[in-house]
Amino acid sequence: MQQQNEIALINDVEATLVPQGDKCTLPSGTKVTITHRLGGNFTVMTASGMFRIARDFAEALGESTAPSVQSPDLPAHEGPPQKDAIWAQLRNVFDPEIPVNIVDLGLVYNLDIQETSENHYLVHVDMTLTAPGCGMGPTIAEDAKGCVLGVPGVADAHVEIVWDPPWTQDLISEEGKMQLGLI
Repeated sequence: MQQQNEIALINDVEATLVPQGDKCTLPSGTKVTITHRLGGNFTVMTASGMFRIARDFAEALGESTAPSVQSPDLPAHEGPPQKDAIWAQLRNVFDPEIPVNIVDLGLVYNLDIQETSENHYLVHVDMTLTAPGCGMGPTIAEDAKGCVLGVPGVADAHVEIVWDPPWTQDLISEEGKMQLGLI
């Protein structure tokens, strides 16, 4: 079980209002309660609402810098990236309101690897959201892109939010349903 003590931010921090997706700055001293530590990012509650704080600002929460899901020192890689490695990286991406990754939520509809030039691979991901009005869509898509770019052999990535077919709870994996208490 995750600790839910109120803490004060050590310094100003960039944050994203959940679920609207608006960017803002939470000032130093703001009282927050960390509700989720998922995919290296943090979801916090304040007196003025719920916010997502990226791993890059972990120190403002008094946390050690959260490990990035990307590997900046990727080994030399020949050939196409491994699809299983891409899926594994996408399991590090979370909607800040739901403690289940986007793969197990059934939000990733398609993953395609294309060679755009010799040994240069583009990964295209089609994903959706649980609700069309979710303002967090661009943030979640950017997290997904960053994770995909961390896979050896990926030179570029494009994540597109699509609405067809519409998402339903039937798309949640068995593991996701267990995490959500649906089975």
